Formats: sequence, structure tokens, C-alpha cells
Amino acid sequence: MPVCVLRIRRPNKNQPFIITGDNYPQYSQMVLFKSGLRPPYLVYTQVLCQPKSTMCELVLTQKISWLPPLLADQDSNFKLALPAFFGNIHIKPQRMCFMSISNQDIAAKLSRMAVLLELDGANVFRVRAYQNAANLIEGLPRNLTDLVAGGTELDTMSGIGKDLAHKITELIQKGGFSQLDELEKKLPKILIELITLPGLGPKRARALWQELSLRSLADLKTAAEARQIRALPGFGAKLEEQILKGILYHEENPRRMLWADAEQIIIELCAYLQKTKSVTRVEAAGSFRRKKETVGDLDILVVTTQPELVMTAMISHPWTESVLAQGRTKTSVLLRGSLQVDLRVVPEQSFGAALHYFTGSQAHNIAIRKLAQQKKLKVNEYGVYQGERRVAGKTEEEVYRTFGLPCIPPELREMSGEFEAAASGALPDLIEIKHLRGDLHCHTDETDGSLSLEELSAVCKELGYKYLGITDHSQHVSVASGLDEKRLRRQLEAIDRINAKHKDGVLLKGIEVDILEGGRLDLPDSVLKELDFTICSIHSRFNLPEEKQTERILRAMDNRFFNILGHPTGRLINSRPAYAVNMEKIITGAKARSCFLELNAHPARLDLNDVHCRMAKEAGALVAISTDAHNRPGFEAIRFGLNQGRRGWLEPQDVLNTRSLKELKRLFKR
Repeated sequence: MPVCVLRIRRPNKNQPFIITGDNYPQYSQMVLFKSGLRPPYLVYTQVLCQPKSTMCELVLTQKISWLPPLLADQDSNFKLALPAFFGNIHIKPQRMCFMSISNQDIAAKLSRMAVLLELDGANVFRVRAYQNAANLIEGLPRNLTDLVAGGTELDTMSGIGKDLAHKITELIQKGGFSQLDELEKKLPKILIELITLPGLGPKRARALWQELSLRSLADLKTAAEARQIRALPGFGAKLEEQILKGILYHEENPRRMLWADAEQIIIELCAYLQKTKSVTRVEAAGSFRRKKETVGDLDILVVTTQPELVMTAMISHPWTESVLAQGRTKTSVLLRGSLQVDLRVVPEQSFGAALHYFTGSQAHNIAIRKLAQQKKLKVNEYGVYQGERRVAGKTEEEVYRTFGLPCIPPELREMSGEFEAAASGALPDLIEIKHLRGDLHCHTDETDGSLSLEELSAVCKELGYKYLGITDHSQHVSVASGLDEKRLRRQLEAIDRINAKHKDGVLLKGIEVDILEGGRLDLPDSVLKELDFTICSIHSRFNLPEEKQTERILRAMDNRFFNILGHPTGRLINSRPAYAVNMEKIITGAKARSCFLELNAHPARLDLNDVHCRMAKEAGALVAISTDAHNRPGFEAIRFGLNQGRRGWLEPQDVLNTRSLKELKRLFKR
């Protein structure tokens, strides 16, 4: 039971503090007053050894003498000597106080706001402002809360105006903002669920809700199976079938967290745990380490001589919602959003064996155990054993060496031929960021991007790229203000002027041109021939039968100005299934026509998937790993594409944008 509360006197009621302990990482939480306390007393929520307290106070679990209130000023930094178990507690004034909230939480709330505004009939530009801000924040390499705490003015960031900056600051300070709460109460939950289904925009979602008196997706499924939707004005049999497929997709594919979102959580938790006293090593394992595009839960391994401190730190983290299990060497918690984290403390001498075991996959581990049985060995998370004697386990390399194998990269551990390749010395030399010469897909402020050509030229130089492909949408994508022939030619002239000024990093003249339903490209050959290259993508008519969709793409590839097939299956992970298309025919057709396939690195696309990357490699069709960046943080997504490429066994020679500019231009000429 908590027996002591530390209260701090402060001269300014708006002045919060950061409180840290030598044996615990930093805590920074919302400032609140406890009922019955008169200002200027301030109390903090911080429970070091108990589950989260509902009281707003710093709770100590060992009895100590009462500490008198402390008077602080802007430059004070107090150190209080407390019992040795805690180490010293440091109290330092902080200019502002914030909730502990991740970039993904902020982006998710802004995206939800965009959806709710669209459902409420708001101006399209206002809707787009929220969604663009969500995309921007999702790709930031640093935590936005830290940036704001450090004094960064949000409205100085490209794409964020004063009104939006105010709402984001409110979100960081309070965990939400009033307008979002009001819309959540105003709009029925079923409307929000409906808009996630393919073919349903705000108008159709409202029509279904009103006409069919829907209360849940189950009601909609019943109506679709009873063929009630096709009878409604503006719908029909094909749309009814598409809606039913969308419902079945959501039922059969339980929502998992995107790898990119999980990465932000892993970075925070690993850094947090690393600061705990006596911790010497922290590593993420599981499907996250194998770079799977989505993860169901997180596994973290820690080496420490004081396990109880690590376990206490984990259950005390501000993101921890509930404790599922707590022991000396393993603790399982649920974070906000119901993501489970399993934390294990392992001995230093067993770390390699544990990392291998908890990285998986299960099929890979079963194969290792069979190899061990053949050698009359035993392998588990503690090591490789010959009888009772441990013969390996400190490193993963030791574990694999025991079986005469080189260490297999985590991305390949899916029982898809990695053991045969390792045994024959044929493991791939996987693609890395250092191999890329440029990025072949980005958008400017002429369409739905936020950066000018001049700014993109600077980004190209900053990233050390030799080239950057400018690929705005074509006219058919009217929602993104796609370029017509006249506007595209103006852009080409502007690119020439910029390239004449800047010798480091060439802007390539491209376009993301739509593939129309019959396979025709959205712009005439007379302007396409003036480009360095094209990305050709499908943004409409996703519901064509497989044969027609495949023929549509192959017919487009017959155009000699077709270079790269953009996001080849059109999927959005957790939101929209891939359209029906024969990828074997597409890959074979691309190779035969000297066309290329994009691996779109946006974390919600990762399209091609890993299986299709492997198919492209085996067919000899080159893959372009590109970001589809719409803002500066969007370029950081390249690592997600590299993850996917590595899972697909891609090597530098399999990737189009590892080529020099001269070789690239030669390949684009058909």
C-alpha cells in the first residue's frame, strides 16, 4: 500500500515538473490537482511499485519522513535523497506539461477527425487538411510531443496551419480535442464503420444507414445476402457484391497493427527500458523483428541483474492500460489500443538462443529443433544442449553455427527455403538503404503533395540521392487536382530550370498516370514521350473480374511509354483488399515488355507484398522501391519498403533504383 505522497510547492500554477528516479526512466504526465489540496500544491501521478493509481500524486511505497513542500523557480533543479531502492528522485521545472502520446495516436485521431468531418459534410479542403496533417505526423522520425515540449511551433511546419496547430497541441496536452469529441457523439458509430468498406463514400453510407435502418455491419451483411441493397437507388448488383466482399474481408482479416506503427511503440519502450538501472541490453523479437507488414503483439527481451526494476518500470509506463501477468522474468501488459507486450528477462549467456527462439517464425523454430534431434542435441530459449551441457546460446551466430549454418537474417525465417539456401551458401545479399541511388515516386504541391519542386530538389540533395522522380497524379484523379497536358508541360519546364541550377541530384520528369478501364493511359503519347519515365497506376474500377483487370494492365503495358506499374494490387492494409488480378501473368508480362514493378513503401500499402517480390525476383522483373512521398516525412518510409523487399529476398541487382542515372535512363527507353 502507498504510504507517502510527495507534494511540491511551486510559484506558478502553470509550471509543471519532470520527475525522474535514478532507478527509473523519466515520467512526464498531465498536471492535475488533488481534491482538497489548496494551490499552490501540485501533485503527480507516479506509481513506482504498484499498479496505476487513480490519485494524482507521486506515490512512494516505502515509509519515509514527511518531506516539506519545496519552493521552485525556473532555474531550480532539486535532488531529494530517498530510500536506496528508488535511488535519488530529481524534480526539475518544465515549461509545459503533456500527456504521454505517440505519433501514431495523434495521427489516428486526426485521421478519424477527417473521416468524421467528411461524414458530417464538411468542406473537402478542411477534410484534406486533417488527413494531410495525419500523414505528416505519422512519418515524423521524432515524437511530436517531444518537439512541442522543446518549443517547436507547430504552425511553422509545412501543412499545419494555426487552427490545426492549436487542436494538435490540445490533443497532446489532454489526449483529445473538443471538436472530435463532439463529432463522435453526433455521428452514429455504424456510419464510421460503413465508410471503411470499398465503394462506400459518405453519401452512400448515409443512404444505406437511413434506408435500411442499420445498427451494425452484421445488419448490412444480412441485407446484402438478402439482395436488398441492389434495389436501392444508386446501388445495384455489382456494388452489393462489392460491399459483401468488403464485409467478409474485415471478418476474415482481424485488424493487426501496421509494422510502422509498432515501430514507434518499440522505439519508445526499448529506450524507456534501457534507462532502467542495471539494464545492459534490450531487443525486440517476434514478428516485428522479422519485419512482417503487420504485428499482433510485441515481444521484448532484456538483460539485467535486477529484473524486479524492469518489470516495475514496464507496468508503470504511461501507455500501460492493464497488467495481464507479472513475474520475476516475464510480464505481460496491454497498452492503450489493446496491444499486448510480453517482456522477458533472460540471462546474458542465453540471450542469442532466446532472441532466436522468440523471433520465430514457429515453422522456422520447428525446423531447427528437427536439426537438433538429428545431431542428438536439444535447443530451446536457454541454449543448445548436449545432454546437460550448454554448447551454444550466447549469440544467434553460435546457435546456427552448431548446425553448420550461417546466421539466417530474421526477415527470411519463414520456412520458405532459407535452410536450403543457407546450407548451399546461397543466402541472398539483401538490399539495404546504402544501395539505393534515388526515389522514383513523389508528389508536389501542384497536386496533393505539400512540397514545391525547389523543396524537393533540396530533399534529393539532403538524402544523398542522385535522382528523384517527380510523379504527380494525372487528370483522372480529380480529387488530387491531377495534371492535364497543359499543366504537366509547365511542370516539365520548371524541372528543366531547377536542374540547370542544381547539379547535385537530378529531378526526373515523370507522372503517375492513371490506367483507365480499357487499358488506355490517362494522357496522350504526345506528352508522355516528353517524360523521362512514367508510373502507371489503377485508381478506379477496382471491382473488375480478375481476367478483365489483368487484361487491363497488360494492355496498358503494351504502350511503349509505360515504365513502372504503381502499387500493383491496389490494396490498403487493414482497409481495402487487393483487387482481383493474376500477378503471375502481370509479372511475366512486365518482364516480356521491359516494364518494371513498384514496391510502394507507404506503410499502409507495401505493395508489392513479400510473395510477389520473390516472384518478381525469380522471373527477372526489376522492382522499384519508392516512397510515394507527399511530404518531407514521407521519404522516411523508404525503410518500410526495404523491409518488405528483404522479406521478398530482393538483392541490389533486383532493384531498379540501385542503377546509376545513365543506366536508369537507358532502361526506361523501350
